Amino acid sequence: QVQVVESGGGLVQPGGSLRLSCAASGISFSLYFMGWYRQAPGKQREFVAIITSDGVANYADSMKGRFTISRDNAKNTVYLQMNSLKPEDTADYYCNALNQRNTRLNYWGQGTQVTVSS
Repeated sequence: QVQVVESGGGLVQPGGSLRLSCAASGISFSLYFMGWYRQAPGKQREFVAIITSDGVANYADSMKGRFTISRDNAKNTVYLQMNSLKPEDTADYYCNALNQRNTRLNYWGQGTQVTVSS
């Protein structure tokens, strides 16, 4: 059974930092692109960042320089370090696992809530 579980969300003040974690099980982790997406209230889900199995990362333009995605293949875990947070970063953050060779193997976590507010 595949499980993708996010953690690390919470309330943070503007300008603060948070580190999200996503642990995946039931998959061959090294064969998956791992990504983060977010969905703000009343808005569509949007891409945040993605990382390949060998560590090549790509970011949405609005996150470049503030967010860093990384992964630990030994721990089957992907991270999202978020710095200089803004109120507009408030959203539910979702982890995604996408098989590099078979895109039908596409798994989502339940999300973790991030609120940026003073």
